[in-house]
Amino acid sequence: MAFKWRKWNRVIHRDFGYLFLGMTIIYALSGIALNHIGDWNPNYIITNEEIQIDPISDRPDRESVKQIVDKIDSDLDYKNHYFPDDEYLKIFVEDGIVHINMETGEGLVEVNKQRSVFREVNYLHYNPIKYWTIFSDIFAGALIIIAISGILIPRGKQGISGRGAWMSLLGILIPVIYLLIYFY
Repeated sequence: MAFKWRKWNRVIHRDFGYLFLGMTIIYALSGIALNHIGDWNPNYIITNEEIQIDPISDRPDRESVKQIVDKIDSDLDYKNHYFPDDEYLKIFVEDGIVHINMETGEGLVEVNKQRSVFREVNYLHYNPIKYWTIFSDIFAGALIIIAISGILIPRGKQGISGRGAWMSLLGILIPVIYLLIYFY
């Protein structure tokens, strides 16, 4: 009985595809996020709101600063404050900061909220612990096997000896051309 390599190739390709579906989605989503890191923060939603309060004549004590925070937004939870100089008050609140010019009463409230999904997939993409790195390396090896086994599945004109060869060549040339133009 002859070894049926095509059958085993399909089985390996199919089962690795199923097994690593979640990892493929994780790395694809975090890859998209990292590609656009200059356009947005994939881990946090940062909101800035300009505020205007009454000017503050003297350096307020802790209780007065808490009252200022409550007037600005009762949902903000006061943590601490300090005076970077005689003109400014910086207030730390839960997940944010409030900057106030005490002379003019102008200020800025900056609040950070964790962005769901992207924050978690980015955490995994950065390989946070040794065991996750090992699993990620196994995934990378599996991607190579999935890619090679995938090009061997179609036969004839659609396979690697026909259309598949041209598509594979194009898939290799695009990154090579990019590197030649922008890297070297």
